[in-house]
Amino acid sequence: MIRLTWVQPEDLIGHELNQSEQEGRDVSTARSRWLSAGGHLPPPTAGASPTPTAPHLRTLAEQLLTELSQPSPSRAGVPHDDPPPQPLPSGKGGHNPHCRAPVNKAPAPPDLQNRLHSAWLGRAAGCLLGKPVEKLPLTGIRSLAKATGNWPLHTWFTERGLPPALKATYPWNRRSATTSLAENIDGMPEDDDLNYPLLNLVLLQRHGKTFTTTDVARLWLDELPAGRTFTAERIAYRNLLHGIEPPHTATHHNPFREWIGALIRADVHGWTNPGAPEAAAEQAHRDAALTHTANGVHGAMFTAATIAQAATGHADVHHCLRTGLATVPEDSRLARAIRDAIQLARTTRDFDDVVDTLHATYAATHHWVHVIPNAALTAAALTHADGDFTGSITRAVSGGWDTDSNGATAGSIAGLLAGHPDALPDRWTAPLKNRLATSIGDFNGIGFDTLADITTELTAREAHRP
Repeated sequence: MIRLTWVQPEDLIGHELNQSEQEGRDVSTARSRWLSAGGHLPPPTAGASPTPTAPHLRTLAEQLLTELSQPSPSRAGVPHDDPPPQPLPSGKGGHNPHCRAPVNKAPAPPDLQNRLHSAWLGRAAGCLLGKPVEKLPLTGIRSLAKATGNWPLHTWFTERGLPPALKATYPWNRRSATTSLAENIDGMPEDDDLNYPLLNLVLLQRHGKTFTTTDVARLWLDELPAGRTFTAERIAYRNLLHGIEPPHTATHHNPFREWIGALIRADVHGWTNPGAPEAAAEQAHRDAALTHTANGVHGAMFTAATIAQAATGHADVHHCLRTGLATVPEDSRLARAIRDAIQLARTTRDFDDVVDTLHATYAATHHWVHVIPNAALTAAALTHADGDFTGSITRAVSGGWDTDSNGATAGSIAGLLAGHPDALPDRWTAPLKNRLATSIGDFNGIGFDTLADITTELTAREAHRP
């Protein structure tokens, strides 16, 4: 029997109980009903439990998911109650996911093509660095790197010289080991962290920056294979096939609505709005609304705005992060987590100590794919490395959790700040061979230089639209 990941009701309900509790709801009765009936807690890393559950448990799980999807009573005064995404100070279209916002008229920097080329390469290299250790615990990542003389992390993971017992204890990510260890890299393999930027290029080609959330949904159905989606994206895809329309796709039986998926889709919105962080955040919101709510949306807005500022080439990483934070509610859980992580990184000399503190704060309460700990870790890595490319991606990956996504986002931002592909160390870019594998459209095998040209052309096209 196929145990399809991220959609089985009996596996979703445990995640929903955790998510609802983080939002300030009292889920004690629902949790008691589920566990008393013989239900299980959510799988800690995988998307599905190993065996089917009894029919009565699946029915109960669906019933509880529906109950918990209903609007909750007022939660005023609850510490974890987050404000929804708010209109930006400029009032440029607010954050209505169906609103067609004004086009950014800011001129593109003259060196934008080189910056974007560096950003595409940086995103790919950071993602590839994190792929073999995705899902592994922090102790495993550190043990594997130390055993091969790669700690502090400074280059690709390898199993050359790795003790067999250690490999057995902490096996590489099974989907990635054959393509992402140092001895196996041959171009950039397919990954959702690169698929979504490609999709968003197509989105802008077809609809421009005035796209709606419904445009995003139609594009996914046309161009995105369902098997290439995960967590909130897979739930939203399923909801679309059930005839549920945005923004309800983000809330119906979707316990992953504050996970990292919308954040990893934000780069193109930032890349194509250099110097216009509010416009970038507004676009990211319309994209994110298909799949996420609250901090899931905030994470995308923060990342898009940070990237838009970095794309100008006129700010350091610290200013870029502050710019990103300015686009999300300052009293949201995400903003508080990022601010705390940045302060921790500024005042702590050893990054391992930064990571240990973050894990002590979040690991027991947040899934490894949740946006809050991952965004906090990425911001801490960029801060501690002062925006240096190698320092940023290695710190982001060495911190665990969603290693490939964090490495990709850190690489994109640090690549922009580096300003030119030649500014990135050859050990990170040469193995990519200027070749990206993907199942999206006609992009399979495309070069990062060509992607930079396309992205630059889209930026210029939008800037000159009447």
